[in-house]
Amino acid sequence: MIRRPPRSTHCISSAASDVYKRQGNKLIKFKSSDIAVAVSVEGGLFTPVIKDSDQKTISNISEEMKDLASRARAKKLMPTEFQGGSFAISNLGMFGIESFDAIINPPHAAILAVGTGKKKPTVLDDGSLGVATKMELSLSVDHRVIDGVLGAQLLQTIVDNLENPIGLLNI
Repeated sequence: MIRRPPRSTHCISSAASDVYKRQGNKLIKFKSSDIAVAVSVEGGLFTPVIKDSDQKTISNISEEMKDLASRARAKKLMPTEFQGGSFAISNLGMFGIESFDAIINPPHAAILAVGTGKKKPTVLDDGSLGVATKMELSLSVDHRVIDGVLGAQLLQTIVDNLENPIGLLNI
């Protein structure tokens, strides 16, 4: 199960640490917040894992992800750098895909699908018409180990943080 998602810089990684996996007839709690991020490489896909992401700042995670992605494309990752993880993120938005449903791969208990941001007509807070950049997110959860309501709360926390990104900065 995922505990109630906190409204913090580490909304995904904090929740990911309270994810359980099935091992036979037992549920095993993940000890760390290890988030796998899908990276397209020639001939396939790698999912490098950002270990202990709940202990890192957004800028640390960004730097580490750039390094892991670069080494994944060069096929220079160590097996320990792409095995495991409790939560995954797939961003097909970088290829212009507006929305998609990602499939959970073990041992992950959930995966966040991120679509592209597009300018769309919208009703603004004051009721007037305007243009806003909108994107679609989809969260797939393994209901054997994560309650769907808690997954929805996590997704809402992610949306809240994306809509108000100043809260993600450690200032």
